[in-house]
Amino acid sequence: MSSNALHVPVMLQRCLDMLAPALAEPGAVVVDCTLGLGGHSEALLRSFPAARLIGLDRDTDALRLAGERLAPYGDRATLVHAVYDELPEVLERLGVPRAQGVLFDLGVSSMQLDEADRGFAYAQDAPLDMRMDQTAGISAAEVLNTYPPGDLVRILRTYGEEKFAKKIVGAVVKERAKEPFSNSARLVELIREALPQAAKRTGGNPAKRTFQALRIEVNGELSVLERAVPAAVAALAVGGRIAVLSYHSLEDRLVKRVLTAGATNTAPPGLPVVPERYQPRLKLLTRGAELPTEAEIAENRRAAPARFRGAERIREDAL
Repeated sequence: MSSNALHVPVMLQRCLDMLAPALAEPGAVVVDCTLGLGGHSEALLRSFPAARLIGLDRDTDALRLAGERLAPYGDRATLVHAVYDELPEVLERLGVPRAQGVLFDLGVSSMQLDEADRGFAYAQDAPLDMRMDQTAGISAAEVLNTYPPGDLVRILRTYGEEKFAKKIVGAVVKERAKEPFSNSARLVELIREALPQAAKRTGGNPAKRTFQALRIEVNGELSVLERAVPAAVAALAVGGRIAVLSYHSLEDRLVKRVLTAGATNTAPPGLPVVPERYQPRLKLLTRGAELPTEAEIAENRRAAPARFRGAERIREDAL
C-alpha cells in the first residue's frame, strides 16, 4: 500500500505558509505531532531544505509507511513511536531544547479510516477496535461490553454530543446481555433502530456521533490534547509557530482556549503599566478558526470539517 496514494494532506498550503517564517533558518526544527502517512511532513521537508523534522505517531503502521515515504530525506527526518503529549520527553531524549515549528493534524488518519479491519469507519463492517496504537489499550468493543451504562451515556453525550445517548445505551445494554459486541455493523444497525425517525433524516449517518465518542474514549484523545497543546507551546522557541488542524468542535474549543489564554495578558486589573511577566507569550495568527476553501473540499471531502488555528511564540516565560 502506497502512503502517497492514500493521503491527501488537509489545508497543506495554509500549514506551510503559517510555519514558513519560523523554518527558513538553518537548523530549524519542526515537529509533526501527528505524522500519519507523512503528507504534511514530506511537504515540510521539501519546502524548507534547511529544516529538520521530528515526526510522532502512536500508530506503528503509519510510522512504517511514513518512514518509506520520507526515506529520501535521510537523517533530516526522525520518526518516533509516541503519543503527541509525550512531545517534551521526545525532544529531551533527542537533545532538542526548543522547536521552531509544531504541527497538529488531529483526528483519525486516512489510513485508519480506509483500512476496514481497524474499525474506525461506520460505513463498512469491521472488528470494533478503534485503537490508534494497536499495541496498547482497550478496544471499542471492550468499552461497549464492559462499561457501566452511566459511563457509556456520559461518553456519548460528552464526546459525541449525542442527544439520544440514553436511548442508544439502553439498546446496547440489552443487546450485550444476549451477546457481546464484536463488529461495527451490528452497532450501526442498533443505533438506526434506537433513534427516532426524525433524527435519522438529518446530519448524515446516525452512527457517526457514537463512533466519534467511542474513538475519543478508546484513545484518550481529549485528555491527551489537553496536555499536548500547552506542552507544544512551551516547547516553542521565541519566534516559533504552532499550526493546528481540528475536525470537531470539542478539539477546536480546547485548542482555542489554550492559544487564547497564551495571547492574553494575565496582569491584575488596574495596573498602570503591565510588567513583562504578565505580558502575553503568544500572538494569534488566525482570526477565529479558518476553514478550507470550497475548491479544496471538492477535491478532498475529508477536509470539510477542518478548522485551522495558528499562533507565534513572542516571549519566554517569566522566571
